[in-house]
Amino acid sequence: MAPPRTARGEGARGGVWGSVGRFWRRTYASDYVGFALLLTAYLAIQFFVEPFHRMFSLSDLRIAFPHAEIERVPMTHDFIYALFLPLLLLTFTNVLTRAPAHKHHVTILGLAISLILTSFLTDAVKNTVGRPRPDLLARCAPRAGTPRDQLVTIDVCTETNHHKLHDGWRSFPSGHSSFSFAGLGYLALFWAAQLRIFAHSHSGTIGGLSARAEKVVRGDLIRALLCLAPLLAATMIAISRCQDYRHDVWDVCVGGLLGWTVAYWSYRRYWPRLGSGRCEEPYAGPGPEGGEEGYGRVRDEEEGGAGGRDNVGMDGGGGI
Repeated sequence: MAPPRTARGEGARGGVWGSVGRFWRRTYASDYVGFALLLTAYLAIQFFVEPFHRMFSLSDLRIAFPHAEIERVPMTHDFIYALFLPLLLLTFTNVLTRAPAHKHHVTILGLAISLILTSFLTDAVKNTVGRPRPDLLARCAPRAGTPRDQLVTIDVCTETNHHKLHDGWRSFPSGHSSFSFAGLGYLALFWAAQLRIFAHSHSGTIGGLSARAEKVVRGDLIRALLCLAPLLAATMIAISRCQDYRHDVWDVCVGGLLGWTVAYWSYRRYWPRLGSGRCEEPYAGPGPEGGEEGYGRVRDEEEGGAGGRDNVGMDGGGGI
């Protein structure tokens, strides 16, 4: 005799796979698995992939700039400015506001995903496009007698330093630019939300301030400029790549746009839009707090739902 349908359903949901499924739905396990996969793919590109080598001409002045041995913002400094400094400032802001553990968690997780996804996409495009850097000829050191007015390949190069030579075909997009906007851009978004720079409304009061007083605080130019400072710093890092002749304007603009886009995408996975009434509060996490099947997001005024202002902190992410 077959067991009742309810019993079969409970049995299907039980056991090891049922426990794994519940753990997957009620935690951030999928985010960490995705992060690990991105990190593995990024490291694989770094160690095992060489860029496509476009043909070039010795008479092309766009790739005839000198090779700067000392960079204005070396890679180690870019990590300090775009990773460690934002991490420090994000943590300090949360400590200062006495944020709960969940807020600390999603703040750092969002930053980490923004940086690793940007790095993976940047290097994948770099190696696929294989665009010569502005200092390619100085890196290549073409052998004597190479024709100047015809296209040649990497075979004419005499440079023996493997990294220096092959990195000459990784110009587009700029990695410094994308990485700096991914980290510092995420910091700018976080501060804009915490300081309510673009928030339009809030039910009740905030920190003892009335709704009218809140508007005065939100209009404070000093706070707005503070949120703009990380973006200015990222822009200066991008400009330095042109000054060092590592990239041209097109490289750094596309790199910066890529980093900013990924930063916004990663930020909005965990936080409401900046104009939300509770933009400073992250979405509820998966599990009992946010529902068994996933993250705690419900429709509200961002998607034209009937939830109103009371559900702003739990919105469906439909708005900007």
